[in-house]
Amino acid sequence: MTSTDVEFGLVALAAMISPTTLAFSVFALVLGDRPLRTGFWFFLGAFTATMIIGVVAAFVLGNAAASPRSSTPKTWVSVLDVAFGALLLLYVARALRKPVDPRRTASMVDRMSRVASSPVIAVIGAGAALANPGGFIPIALKDVSQLNPSAGEFIVLWLIFALVSVLPLALALVMLLVAHDRALEVLANVRGWLERNARNVAAVILVLLAAALLRNGIVGLTS
Repeated sequence: MTSTDVEFGLVALAAMISPTTLAFSVFALVLGDRPLRTGFWFFLGAFTATMIIGVVAAFVLGNAAASPRSSTPKTWVSVLDVAFGALLLLYVARALRKPVDPRRTASMVDRMSRVASSPVIAVIGAGAALANPGGFIPIALKDVSQLNPSAGEFIVLWLIFALVSVLPLALALVMLLVAHDRALEVLANVRGWLERNARNVAAVILVLLAAALLRNGIVGLTS
């Protein structure tokens, strides 16, 4: 396993436990009268949007970030690693200094309450906009490209990333199918846990990811 593999795994994990994405996903399921309907289309929007980006990148970006020598990344890739790592650390430091804003949570609840009762196309659009991996996409694209994949391998790796990033929502939908009432109780508890703890858990993963990026970038620039 290479350092890029580790980095890619951390990016996927960070995308999966992003507090904002998790919160919107849970709200999509617990705020509407038809959680399965809302959750499915919300999931479809997020997954499809993410996959479209990956498929386009497979042919536009390809293996441009791959180095002829696996032990020495390209200079511009190392610079990106350092930049991404520094930005993540700044983001974590800023986020942890700011207290949780109840008004922001209320705004999210209001927004998702309206989405839950919207037409299908609006729910799909909300999923594409609110539950995609967001800022983790550029890092993931770089990591996949660094692995020197063919176009087909790029799409397979991106499929893994896309599935991991929406895994909590997918598991929640399965729970709703298997045990609807029990799943709603669990999701209600998860909502409370997210409001209390998700930011700290995400911060730990982001710091690990930032450390991996900085380490890889610095090694690449000094080797």
